[in-house]
Amino acid sequence: MAVLLVATVAVIAVRASGRTGGALPGPTSTAALSPSGTLIVPAHTRWPIQHVVILIKENRTFDHMFGRFPGANGVTTGSDHGVSIPLIPPPQTLPEDLPHDWTDSFVDDDNGEMDGFGRDDPLITKYAYSQMRPEQIPNYWRWAGDFLLSDNFFASHHGPSLPNHLFLIAAQSGNVIRGPGGTPTKPSKQLAKTWGCDAPPEERVVALDPEGSEVKVVPCFDFQTEADLLMKAGIDWAYYSASDVQRGYIWSTYSSIRHIRQTDAWTQHVHPVDSFVADVAAGKLPPVTWVTPRFLVSDHPAKGSSVCQGENWSTQVIDAILNGPQWSSTAIFLTWDDWGGFYDHVAPKHVDRFGYGFRVPLLVISPFARSGAVDHHEGEFSSILRFVEDNWGLPQLTHRDRAANDLSYDFDFSQRPLPPDPLPLRSDCVGGPFPPLPPSDF
Repeated sequence: MAVLLVATVAVIAVRASGRTGGALPGPTSTAALSPSGTLIVPAHTRWPIQHVVILIKENRTFDHMFGRFPGANGVTTGSDHGVSIPLIPPPQTLPEDLPHDWTDSFVDDDNGEMDGFGRDDPLITKYAYSQMRPEQIPNYWRWAGDFLLSDNFFASHHGPSLPNHLFLIAAQSGNVIRGPGGTPTKPSKQLAKTWGCDAPPEERVVALDPEGSEVKVVPCFDFQTEADLLMKAGIDWAYYSASDVQRGYIWSTYSSIRHIRQTDAWTQHVHPVDSFVADVAAGKLPPVTWVTPRFLVSDHPAKGSSVCQGENWSTQVIDAILNGPQWSSTAIFLTWDDWGGFYDHVAPKHVDRFGYGFRVPLLVISPFARSGAVDHHEGEFSSILRFVEDNWGLPQLTHRDRAANDLSYDFDFSQRPLPPDPLPLRSDCVGGPFPPLPPSDF
């Protein structure tokens, strides 16, 4: 996949050479074909954004990634049960994962003291209190400086990946607080782990009932999602993720929505992430797109995933959009799904029994992003959905997106559109620029 992606990005760059900044785009932009082959007819939008791309990476806090960024609310030392300790630079891949379950978030938060990230295991404490240096994530930092970085943006949920990914499509988690524990997650030896309707019959995830007790439920839900709002309004959408034979399929979140996974909407709108760059080059971005990676390039801190290789994958995806034919009307929201056990010094507000979770970075990359700005407005994943809803005149899903700011303050639609800023891939990754990504790596 790496060779194919690099080659595709190179072709896009050649095709885009000599192109100058475009005029202000509007609702009369040229129509295109979606990955499913249907005609994408631009819908009227509130702002000159015809394409929103929500790019979701894994398990990092704001202080861990951008605590040293100029002008941001970050720190370079942490508090471990009241003792100040420096935040050390971590390796590209951690030797083990950090505790980041639902219950771990309350331990780390320590009633708002934000000093419980350490554990009896000295290795966990060492890396929980770690912080990237600019040279360790140069492209992420470059985009933060060229476009916009938010330093007051939170995961929606106290828990780990599954509930937060559900929030990113529905402004709720269906009361889920964690993924499967002690139940099968693979339908067969040939298929990857799944947290959705295609899971083994005996698989359960953990949710809270109305009294606050933990109960195990089948990971197949029918609550309304952003995709339902879009389809009702006749607006196309896509979700790109690892396929069902690739690690990372657990983040193909619409697999958990019965009326998507078990209908034609699944084949029409859910696509292999390996095809994303080629689809972008062909001008096939629908109005709203979610993108999640294969596991090995997800920025997950352990288990074979390297932040260097993950940043390179993000670079390929973002460069493809920057060099593609739809850049002039696109907004990319790049974020990380939960805190992953890493230190952050800002205590999250408790808006309901599920959140907020800890601060995570948000980068806004767009021709209309306020270049070089650090946004201090409060936001959460539902804010991204609120931007989509307000841009296309859609209703809200839950109390979360109704209460959320819509992120419009991160843009200046009167400015001269920013030119694309494609960046080179790094060559200093452990094991080379990319890990091996065979066609099937379940």
